[in-house]
Amino acid sequence: MIDDSNQSLRFQFGTNWKRFLSSLDDRQIAAAEESMKQMLEAEDLHGKRFVDVGSGSGLSSLAARRLGATVLSFDYDAESVACTRYLKNQFFPNDPNWIVQSGSVLDSQWLKSLEQYDIVYSWGVLHHTGAMWQALDNIDCLVMPGGKLFISIYNDQGRVSDLWRMVKRLYNLTPRGLRFAFVLPALAVFWGPHTVMDFFRLRPFQTWRTYKKSRGMSPWWDLVDWVGGYPFEVATREMILEFFMKRGYRLQKLNSCGHGLGCNEFVFTKL
Repeated sequence: MIDDSNQSLRFQFGTNWKRFLSSLDDRQIAAAEESMKQMLEAEDLHGKRFVDVGSGSGLSSLAARRLGATVLSFDYDAESVACTRYLKNQFFPNDPNWIVQSGSVLDSQWLKSLEQYDIVYSWGVLHHTGAMWQALDNIDCLVMPGGKLFISIYNDQGRVSDLWRMVKRLYNLTPRGLRFAFVLPALAVFWGPHTVMDFFRLRPFQTWRTYKKSRGMSPWWDLVDWVGGYPFEVATREMILEFFMKRGYRLQKLNSCGHGLGCNEFVFTKL
């Protein structure tokens, strides 16, 4: 879900998700379900209405549906919509309780035409719209009173975030055949130390395999997404907390990455 003004530089999120789905397995799906249960502090979602804002691969939507929720998935990116539809057709064909649509979180009038939901979910999406604060404001209308808002937003690391913004911009300006020049150094930086330590411990690639158990994601395709993911915006924990508390939300759960690289996860309840 990317703002039209950024089309010339936007990362092809849906193309990346399509590659991710080619290796998706049952363990990753189970991991996605478990992660969702932990953050929402619920064993199942039966009777809940769930909207996946920026559904991407569709994995989170699948997890929510398997947990019993009635699901609406939407994304701005056509390939991401196709990925979500693929998962629906694979696991819940012809299911009226899972709807997949094309739509933008920046289209406030369209959002207001939708119903309100028990759970509004948007993991790692809104900071890629090109208008993050507008997107954060827009999703308020989707959350019913007493409902939950589950979002994750890139942590603001100051100059480090500025450097990554430049890298991501350059990645998308570079011809496709040369983009490995950005991904391989990032692979060495992020995974080199872990890989060396795993070999010393006689547990080759244990950290890599463990990563797949975290939300069911792929370490390789997540890395590509991280290096290329543009537009790119960030916020501190405090900024997000203040933003939603002013709008009548109470923090229910926070999974913080501290001052490091990554996303802060928030679960709010709308009062």
